[in-house]
Amino acid sequence: MRRPVLNRRLEVQAPVRVADGAGGYATSFEVLGEVWAAVRPGTGRDAETAGLTLAQVPLRITVRGAPVGSPQRPVAGQRLCEGARVFRVLAVTEADPAGAYLTCFAREEEVPA
Repeated sequence: MRRPVLNRRLEVQAPVRVADGAGGYATSFEVLGEVWAAVRPGTGRDAETAGLTLAQVPLRITVRGAPVGSPQRPVAGQRLCEGARVFRVLAVTEADPAGAYLTCFAREEEVPA
């Protein structure tokens, strides 16, 4: 495996439930830390739903390996943010046998203004 070029700084954010004052909750995100990453597009695909064609390009985000439970190790359900861009983490796996790097499979999301 070639060493990836980790040239983008991303925030690791975890979802947190916050009371909405009406007996329910809203989901907010808490910053856990920052990681340096390499972001690469995966293979795009499109799907037709209700007469609309929706295109998706999954992303592969490579970060340095970290021990399980570390705030520097993303997990599924968290998100990685770069400015206004938000990447939802779908799955995480070791990129190499030694665990020096992790691959996060992610999807970019639109964030309401």
